Amino acid sequence: MIGQALAGVRVLDASRVLAGPFAGQILSDLGAEVIKVEDPALGDETRGWGPPFAAEGLSAYFESANRGKQGVTLNLKDPRGKVLLHALAARSDVVLQNFRQESAVALGFGARELLAANPRLVSVAISGYGTGPRYGERAGYDFAVQGLSGLMAMTGPVDGPPCKVGVAIADVVTGLYAVIAALAGLKERDRSGQGLMVDLALIDCAVAATVNVAQAYLSSGRQPGRQGNAHLQIVPYELFATADGFLVLAVGNDGQWRRFCHAAGRADLGADPRWGKNADRVRGRAALVPEVAAVLKTRPTAAWQASLDAAGVPNGPVWTARELFESDLAAERKLKISARRADGSAVDLIKSPLWTEGEAQARAVAAPPQKGEHTTAVLTGLLGLTLAEVARLKAEGVV
Repeated sequence: MIGQALAGVRVLDASRVLAGPFAGQILSDLGAEVIKVEDPALGDETRGWGPPFAAEGLSAYFESANRGKQGVTLNLKDPRGKVLLHALAARSDVVLQNFRQESAVALGFGARELLAANPRLVSVAISGYGTGPRYGERAGYDFAVQGLSGLMAMTGPVDGPPCKVGVAIADVVTGLYAVIAALAGLKERDRSGQGLMVDLALIDCAVAATVNVAQAYLSSGRQPGRQGNAHLQIVPYELFATADGFLVLAVGNDGQWRRFCHAAGRADLGADPRWGKNADRVRGRAALVPEVAAVLKTRPTAAWQASLDAAGVPNGPVWTARELFESDLAAERKLKISARRADGSAVDLIKSPLWTEGEAQARAVAAPPQKGEHTTAVLTGLLGLTLAEVARLKAEGVV
């Protein structure tokens, strides 16, 4: 099962907020043992990013990126906390961290120091802008990175202001690249016997996520304008109003265009040589799109879905989260899972898309940890401390 692919791999997740924790969660989904380290007093700041908060006091934001982990608290301002952190790193296969450069150096947690202590370690250091002299010390926040990367310039209404994506997409994409880096690093370690360091910047990952739109600029030298809910290079491929709502129409090729015209009762549009090829439709979008919009307004969304599905034309309604999770699609794909807290109670979470067929029913998932929930278990079981030693460290504010 894919959920056991990383069994035996230990990940030390010393990151906060979203990109690193999201990567750690995916590695946990793949079977790795993931130990999340937080400050005893503050914890990961996303614990307080609410409401909404679940019944056990965890924010929805924190719950979205921390399932399946063991929670450990360490006071890294105390030298003894640093020693414990290094001891955990020495016993790990992968380290995820997003300390600022200055903090990483002060902690002795730079990639080179980690590799010196554990030569087989795969170190994935996440930052906003890398380690360069000008931008390296800038704090990396998704919103700012979306602005700098070009994502906001290409998102939003044609005649309105630039807009951010509805989720922290730079963080999410960076988390995915962090997983790819960790997996590739483990494979390389198996080949060479040596660990490695990966410098992963949100700005790099966000720019990579601009794909065809940024490439359009590099290929032509011209800055593409915002398209709103339309597509820069495909027509008709956008959101249209129907008689009672909205419908996404995603005509991806010339055959789908002709089938759409037939289903819409506008065979004349499909036969018109001005619109025969996608490139023609892109060049003539100003004349064509109003024709399509007028047709879509004549029927309710459900009626369009039925006729376009029958014709093999990609389309879809615009759902809210409630409509999605109450849908037969969510039931069919089991998009919602029930995870177990330490007390045995359940919490609803988003399912990992990586599960194999039949695995969803067979696999138990641990709920996101309470702050420091597994500190004693990890320090005694992995580092060999006694219960008395852990109790003393807790009393003295070290853990």
